[in-house]
Amino acid sequence: MSFDLSVIPNKNIIVAVTGGIAAYKSAILVRRLKDAGFNIRVVMTKGAQAFITPLTFQALSGNSVHTELLNPEAEAGMGHIELARWADLVLVAPASCDTLAKFAAGLADDLLSTLYLATKAPVWVAPAMNQQMWAAKATQRNLNTLVEDGVHVIMPDAGAQACGDIGLGRMPEPEELAYQVTEYFHKAQRTIAEKFGQLAGKHVVITAGPTRESIDPVRYISNHSTGKMGFSLAAACYSAGAKVTLIAGPVSLDTPNGVRRINVQSAVQMLDTSMQMLDEGCDIFIATAAVADYRVASVAEHKIKKSGDELNVSLVKNPDIVATIAQQAKRPFMVGFAAETRNVEEYAAGKLVAKKLDMIACNDVSRADIGFASDQNAMTVFFADHYQMQKRDLEKASKQEISQQLVDAIHDALNHTAEIEEDF
Repeated sequence: MSFDLSVIPNKNIIVAVTGGIAAYKSAILVRRLKDAGFNIRVVMTKGAQAFITPLTFQALSGNSVHTELLNPEAEAGMGHIELARWADLVLVAPASCDTLAKFAAGLADDLLSTLYLATKAPVWVAPAMNQQMWAAKATQRNLNTLVEDGVHVIMPDAGAQACGDIGLGRMPEPEELAYQVTEYFHKAQRTIAEKFGQLAGKHVVITAGPTRESIDPVRYISNHSTGKMGFSLAAACYSAGAKVTLIAGPVSLDTPNGVRRINVQSAVQMLDTSMQMLDEGCDIFIATAAVADYRVASVAEHKIKKSGDELNVSLVKNPDIVATIAQQAKRPFMVGFAAETRNVEEYAAGKLVAKKLDMIACNDVSRADIGFASDQNAMTVFFADHYQMQKRDLEKASKQEISQQLVDAIHDALNHTAEIEEDF
C-alpha cells in the first residue's frame, strides 16, 4: 500500500503501545509513519515493555521513549504535559482492554492515562485482545463511552489469535493503520485548501506521460516521458485546493492522493477524454503530456512478421490536443509545455502564440540533469501578451518545488486577469 504525504506539513504523532502480543506490530507501524514523514514519539506502558523493549522504539522513532509519568529528567517533572501539547494525534496501538477501561473511567494513574486526559489532540485507539474479551459487555460499554467522548475507535480484524481462538480482536496491519492516519491528515489539509488554497474551487485537468501509437498488437511508437512532472503538478494543484483530473498515458506512477485518474494509451484517446472534461466543466487545462506527433496510418491486425532488411510504415499526423482545446468556445485557462532540445525559448514563445495559449512552460530535455527521467527540473514560463506579465525563470529544483512555482504562476495570471477586468 502506498501513499503520498507531499501536501501535508510536518505533523507530530504519539504512538502509545500497551500490553499485548500485537505490540510487535507497533514497531512496524512506527517505521511506516516515519518513512511517510511524520514526527513520532512513543509512549509505552509497563505491560508493553514485557513484550518489546523501549530501545527498539527509540531506534525506529529517533526519539527517546516515554515510560514514566513523573520523569525527573523532564522539565519541572511535567513532561507529560509538554508531550500532550506536542501531539497532533495520539494513536494507541495496540489498545489493551485495561487501557480502554482506564480511558472510559477517567483514571490517571500512569503516563498514558494522564496523557489521554491532558491532550487536546484527537485520540485514536486500535483495540487488540482475545475475542471473548472484545465481546464482553464491559468492554463494549467502555467503547461506547469512548466514542461518545470523541475517541476514534479503529475496529479490530477477525482471524486466528495468539491464544488459539478465532474471532474479532486482531490489531489491523501496520500499513493499514499508517494509511488511515495519512488519509486523516490529507482530508484535514484538503478542507483548509478548499477554503484558502490558491486554486480553491477550480477544476484542473492535466495530461501527463507519453502516448503509445500501435503498429501491430505487440509494437508501438512512443517516447521517453515518465509523467513525473504532470503527476507532481497534479499533487500541487490538489494541495492548492483544486479538483484535479489527471489524464495519464502509460506510466508506472502512483496516483497522487485525492486526484481522479483516467488512463489512456493513444493521442486520439487522450484528446477524446480531454474533450469530455470540457463538458464536465474545466477551469484550467495543463498539457504536460508528451503526445506523439504521428500515429500509424493503418494498424496491423496481427503481429508483423520479420522479413527483409526494411519495414516501411506509413504515418499520419496526430491531433494537436492543446491547440484543439484552446479553440473551443468555452475554453479554459490554457497552459502548455514545451520540451525541446535546442532553441528552447524561441520555440516555446512561438507555440504560445500559434496555439493561442495563456501560459507555456519550457525546458531543455537534452540536459541529463533535468530530462524526462530526472527528479529535478528547470523551466522558463512565458505568458500571453494580454497578461502584461514578464517571463519567469524557474531555477533547477525538485519537480515538487517546480510544480508549486507553476501553481503560483497560474494563480498570479488568473488574478492579473481579474485586476485588468476590474480596471475596465
